[in-house]
This record gives sequence, C-alpha cells and structure tokens, in this order.
Amino acid sequence: MNLFELGNLSFLATAIASLLSVVLLLAISQQLWTLRWSITRDRDSDLPLPKGSMGWPVVGETLYWLFQGSHFHVSRREKYGSVFKTHLLGKPVIRVTGAENIRKILMGEHSLVCTQWPQSTRIILGPNTLANSVGELHKRKRKLLTPAFSHVAFETYIPRLQDAIKKEVAKWCSEPGSIDVYAATKALTFRIALQVLLGLDAADAQMDYLSRTFEQLTDNLFSLPIDVSFSGLRKGIKARDILHNSMEKMIEEKLQKQWDGYNDAFDYILNSAKENHYDVTIQDLKETAVELIFAAHATTASASTSLILLLLLHPAVAQKARAELESLEVGHITSANRPTRLSPEYSLERSRGSTLESAPAAEHHHVSPTAKIYNGKDEPRYHLPYMTLEKLSRMRYLDCVVKEVLRLFPPVSGGYRTVLKTFELDGCQIPKGWSVMYSIRDTHETAPVYQRPEAFDPERFGAERDEAGKGRFNYVPFGGGVRGCVGKELAQVIIKILAAELLVTAEWTMATKKPPRMQTVPVVHPVNGLHVHFNHKHP
Repeated sequence: MNLFELGNLSFLATAIASLLSVVLLLAISQQLWTLRWSITRDRDSDLPLPKGSMGWPVVGETLYWLFQGSHFHVSRREKYGSVFKTHLLGKPVIRVTGAENIRKILMGEHSLVCTQWPQSTRIILGPNTLANSVGELHKRKRKLLTPAFSHVAFETYIPRLQDAIKKEVAKWCSEPGSIDVYAATKALTFRIALQVLLGLDAADAQMDYLSRTFEQLTDNLFSLPIDVSFSGLRKGIKARDILHNSMEKMIEEKLQKQWDGYNDAFDYILNSAKENHYDVTIQDLKETAVELIFAAHATTASASTSLILLLLLHPAVAQKARAELESLEVGHITSANRPTRLSPEYSLERSRGSTLESAPAAEHHHVSPTAKIYNGKDEPRYHLPYMTLEKLSRMRYLDCVVKEVLRLFPPVSGGYRTVLKTFELDGCQIPKGWSVMYSIRDTHETAPVYQRPEAFDPERFGAERDEAGKGRFNYVPFGGGVRGCVGKELAQVIIKILAAELLVTAEWTMATKKPPRMQTVPVVHPVNGLHVHFNHKHP
C-alpha cells in the first residue's frame, strides 16, 4: 500500500470519526435536553408527565411546527393522544384537545391557569393589552372595552361597515382579472378596523402602507424570542413602532375634534373610561388601537376567506343561502328605469369625508351609488339594502353557514395559558410553571357530537340537529370563560354582512383548477392565496 492510499484511508477514518462524534454529541445533548424538562415535573404528584417529545436543545420542535403547520399537531395527537408535551417558541408546552379538557382550562382561569401568549407576542403587542393582562388589570381592560361591543354600538357601526363592504365587493366585481381573496379581505378588514371601529382616517396610500406594516407585525407575532438583527421579533417590534407613531398622530387629531356623539369604538372606550374614572394615556390608546385591529383584522379576514372558499366548493349551500335571502325579500334590483334613493347612511358617510368618490344625485342619473363609484355599466343589477341587527337575526340558515365555517376553519387554532398549580388531565400531571396550549381546531375535528366532522354541513347547527348544543365546549371558535373573545359577535356580524352582500349582488368562480392548501399559522389562510373571479349579478 503506497503513501497516497494510506493518506486517503487516514482522511476517511478521520471523517467517519468526526461524523460519529457529531452524531453522538447531538444524541447526548438531546437526551440531556429531555432530562432537563423531565426533572421539572411536580414531585408532589404521582402522575406522570404527558407523552411527547421536547425536540432539540433551545429550539425544541418549533421548526417542525412552523414548517408542518396543522400536520404537526395531528401527527403527534395520533401518536401520543389528546394530551401531549412538546417545546415551542422557547417554552415547554402541553398541547390539549377535547371538550372536557378544554372546559377545565377555560373555566380554570385565575385558579388553575392564567393567560400566557408566547413571549414574542407579549413583547410586540405589549404586556398591558387585554390579551396579555391578568387579574384586576384584565377585568379593568375588559370593562373598558365591553361597551364598544354592545348591540347599541353595533347599530352605530353597521351603516359604515356595510358601506366599506359594498365598496370592496363592487371593486372586486369591476376587476377584469382574478382577486386574491385573502389579500383583499385583509385590506378590507384593516380599513374597517381603522375607520369604522377606531374612527381614524388616512389617505389610500398611507392606508395601504399601514396595512402592509400591520401584516409584518402579525407575521412575526409567533417567533423565537431572540431580539437580533433580521430576527422575526425585531421585525415585529419595528412594525409595531411604525404603527404606534402613525396611530399617535391620528389619535391626537381625533381627541382634538369636538364631541358629536358615539360614532366608533374609541368614542365608547373613552366614555367608559370617564364613567369608571380610569386614566387612559395616549400609550394605552395606541396599544388598544393595535390590539383592536389585531382582533378584527387577520382573524376576520381568515374567516371571510374560508367562507368564500367553502361556498365555492359547495354551491348547493350557497344556493340555499341565496334562497333564504330571497324569501326574506333581502335585496332588490336597481336599473336605469328604477331610481335608487341614496340611503341616509350613505349620505352620512360622504359628509364624514370618506374616501368614497362623490356620486351625482341618484334622482338625476337613476343609478345606484356603488355602480356610479366604480363606473359600472348602467344596467340592471342586484342591490343589498342596509342591514340592522334585527334583519341579520332573521337569516337563520346563513347564521348556520357562518358557524359551520368557524367550526371547520377556526381562524385561531388555540390559546395559551400558564399553569398556576399542578392539576390532572387524562391521567397525566400538568405541572406548575409549564405552558398549556388548548386546541380549538383539533377539538372541533374530534368531538364525538358531530356527525361526519370532516364534512361541511351547516345544517348541523339548525334547530332540528343542534349538534354543538350537546356540549358547551364542543364548539369554541372564540374561546370561552372570562377570556372569551370580546369581539366575537362583531366578527360574526361582519362575516354575515359580507356573505349577504356577495350572495345578493355577486357571482364568483375559482380562478385555479384546484382549491388552495390551507395553512394554520399564525391564522388559517390559503397558501399562495385564494384567486377568484367576481362579477356583478344581473337579473
């Protein structure tokens, strides 16, 4: 054997030894990482920790979770059961599924558990927001916000909310190409949150910029808590600071205006603060503004996109919902031969300086305001009149459709809590100090009360079957207990009005051969968007 061959063998042996050393080091470090969390179990309890894997040192299973989406939880639930342990976003987490398990968590707020969003979420949104506050601060925040989500307040919002939806749907129908529904509904819900809920206004260019900035914030809410250049956390903080600076200017302008009654959520919040003798600072209002947008923006856009997708995939459901609206005589035809009276709400919107283009008086040109705004052809088309809560409540089947959309595709997959004291679930200990993530989506998919839970079947919510009514926590798209979503009714109002507007005034078809794949992080949304052709519906 010559020197050259000996040298090759020596190099190969060194490479193999190095590789084995790396593999051994990784195996040992993983075992030590697992041991590190095993010893944190509550030794006063005889129950074992849930089954599961803690992944790799520091990162845990975060990368698997981010890349695999909902499959991550499904695969581990099938392997380990309804209660399993993992390590996500820098924290040990116990993932929980099932109505009874969720009931124990949601009803155990302040006694067994307390709210605990990931550290990145707390940093970006702020520790004193409603989502992140605990104890008396949480009660105070909720009391402050509750009047803004009352039925009286909804009646104030609905006319301008419906104007925004009418304008957006008309724009979709006037577009010759396809619309990315998820991007369009995010722009719509951001505008609704900013203008209708907060009473803040901005030019279209600034509105688009703020909307993109807000997307950057939401895209990085669930990131590793590492504040370094180009990290997700740093991007989220930067986006938050831009939004706060812009909000501060708009809020100060709003506070300087003369009071003219209740027009938006901020008016109700400021009056609630005054009645309860709460001192509210500009910083409080900035954080509240961002949180309200967060609550109304991505989640409502997610649900709206899922609604349109499911109606596309199930035309019989769409037709039955249309038939209900026709039976209620919701919607009428506007044409060149039938003048359309401008509604008081529409006139009010124009007087408040809306970005809607001004339209000549209807009695002179005999066209609907929406048709004139978008330079549509002066031909017969359907028009949805302005809604009230009473009118919306009569749309029983449409209500079932919205509920079924939220069951099948709940916008938020679950919620986080921190364990205050060790308790038991499914024969396992849930140790003090660990995080618990309850799964809304998995609970909806596995609840035994639902017949064929994988199917889109709105009639499961009808009076005859009422499957969700067989157990309080089998249907929890908005959470529950003292942490239940304060804006859940408003979200359903927005989705219902959008559905009615589309069903009455528009027709739509999918622009792609196959429906998109859905991703669940940070909210449920279609990968690469949902592309749809919209057209005005004509008699």
